[in-house]
Amino acid sequence: MNAPRPAGTPDEDLIHLAALHGVATSYRPAPDRTVAATVTAITRALAALGVDTGTPQAVRDALADRRRALGERLLPPTVVGWGEAAPAALDALPAGTRVQVVTERGEPRTCAAGLPPGVHRLTATAPDGRTAEAHLIVAPPRLPTPPGRSYGLLVQLYSLLSRRSWGMGDLGDLTELADWAGRSLGAGFLQVNPLHAGVPGHPTDPSPYRPSSRRFPDPVHLRIEDVSEYAYADERVRELRERGGRLREAVLDKGALIDRDAVWELKRAALEALAAVEPGPGRRAAYCDFLAAQGRALEDHATWNALAEVHGPDWHSWPEPLRDPRSPRTARARAELMDRVDLHCRLAWLTDSQLTAAQRTAREAGMPLGIVHDLAVGVHPRGADAWAQQEYFAAGMSVGAPPDAFNARGQDWGLPPWRPDRLAASGYAPFRELLRGLFRYAGALRIDHVMGLFRLWWVPQGLPPTEGTYVHYDAEAMLAVLVLEASRAGAVVIGEDLGTVEPGVREALRERGVLGTSVLWFERDWEGDGSPLPPDRWRADCLATATTHDLPPTASRLAGDHVALRDRLGLLTRPLSVERAEAAADTGEWLALLARLGLLDSTGGGHGPSEEEAGIQAVHRFLLRTPARLIGVWLPDTVGDRRPQNLPGTWDQYPNWRLPIADADGKPVTLEDLAASRRLHELLGVMRGHAPGA
Repeated sequence: MNAPRPAGTPDEDLIHLAALHGVATSYRPAPDRTVAATVTAITRALAALGVDTGTPQAVRDALADRRRALGERLLPPTVVGWGEAAPAALDALPAGTRVQVVTERGEPRTCAAGLPPGVHRLTATAPDGRTAEAHLIVAPPRLPTPPGRSYGLLVQLYSLLSRRSWGMGDLGDLTELADWAGRSLGAGFLQVNPLHAGVPGHPTDPSPYRPSSRRFPDPVHLRIEDVSEYAYADERVRELRERGGRLREAVLDKGALIDRDAVWELKRAALEALAAVEPGPGRRAAYCDFLAAQGRALEDHATWNALAEVHGPDWHSWPEPLRDPRSPRTARARAELMDRVDLHCRLAWLTDSQLTAAQRTAREAGMPLGIVHDLAVGVHPRGADAWAQQEYFAAGMSVGAPPDAFNARGQDWGLPPWRPDRLAASGYAPFRELLRGLFRYAGALRIDHVMGLFRLWWVPQGLPPTEGTYVHYDAEAMLAVLVLEASRAGAVVIGEDLGTVEPGVREALRERGVLGTSVLWFERDWEGDGSPLPPDRWRADCLATATTHDLPPTASRLAGDHVALRDRLGLLTRPLSVERAEAAADTGEWLALLARLGLLDSTGGGHGPSEEEAGIQAVHRFLLRTPARLIGVWLPDTVGDRRPQNLPGTWDQYPNWRLPIADADGKPVTLEDLAASRRLHELLGVMRGHAPGA
């Protein structure tokens, strides 16, 4: 028996085997630098794909098997066609091969060209008798483009409290903001953070980017008073509402942080009480329709939530039979917990209903896009999706990022990656279902780390991110699914393509109509002298912003406060004086460009804005000078908030994802305060072209 393979440089057999499974053996952190992946990273990634690499002989056998399988197959498991053209994959079939298609509506076709958009079944029969079946995804050539040019507001929903919230922003607040922003401010869209279902626990993970499920939204966002049964609730629910008001007052008036767990404790009790109210026949019929439409995915989600209440939120620690969503014991447990399963189904329906109402209100208020929802890059390993879809996730692996100029140690995000082979074999069913669910109530979808449609950095569990490697996905198939589902919904897609991007990715996204993301401070002439990029050289197919939830607000950046904050938290890797000087030089270059363009000359209105307000207005005048189709205004920027919502690289050192929107003095600002803010109206007057110099 051969000895186990030692760590070191991969040999030729392992390199060829990895390439045939889409596992990279090197990566390029910079155009002029290539880093080899370790043998451990390569073999662990292959093992997660079900490939035995334990010995040199196992590698040789696996390589021979893979080559033989690829050489003998007629078709890949999923084939892509764009528009009415025949799929390019059919060109490789032997001459004389017969092709048959059954469309997703059950219609037989003898030609793979001229098919309607959809996911069809393709059968090929070669002259030598070999046959193959494949999923055929037919998508329109491009996504819908935004209807005209518009600006919108970017907000973390939990941070937007009104005088009716229960301690954090909710879907009632979102609906009210959409109505006001569309009718009074001329905004074309509202972009929110992911509203995916969180993992329960005490305390919960507050990050909206590590959800239990991306498929279903979190009922913590519900406006309780907008649930129809609230009108018939007893005094217990009214008392819970009063307690929710005290949570709100603690945040707004006493400086408390947003406490998602406390909010959910009250809302859960209220929703359990409302579930006891008998719905009318129309409401019951609507709920039954929702159950039928969502099918097994909702049943799995609700079952996981019910089991988590009994056995805890980490399904890996449950009794072994319950770790399998398809086991007989899980089926019995579902029956035994049917009341709780039904409750969680009902909560998903109520949340879906309020999200749909928010989008409807936004469109009725004149917004051409409405609500832009955010799709997180992955899910929590202990959550509902990871349990229900185990066969699609790569066991023992986590998604992250390789070392780069900004983080020499790389990043491990703690999210299990999808297996590209299992996705392809299913015709990308989990991805299709996920997108279809989100597009029910989205006018547009922002995809976090959109580069993940092409490749993801897989980190073996227990090892540092430096020990990872890239694993590639069938980007054409992933894009085809995205274009298909977005087109069916008439929705726009925005890809978050910041940071290191593989060559060709932005071009491929642009070809299919996926908008990119451009943040002012990162837009420089990187192929030239590195100076700030003039507005006429920005790309048009993007959402242009001054900042994001992971970056300092504009007031903080202009004043250099973000450097001081990182210094207080011990996050600087260089002397404070060096960091301050570099930040000041960076900001100074931008201010000089704004001045040369005449964007700093305006007073911004009769009240005489402060120097800080004038600077923020100038930044947004600059964005208006670019050809960007969409321009986003970070809502906290409208009132001078100086605190980032999330400070990457911190956990308990900073209150990530728990801060309400505040003014320049740090005083929390309500939705009602925003509507009356002079500072907000002057900045958004710039966006509407109503201010001098706009």
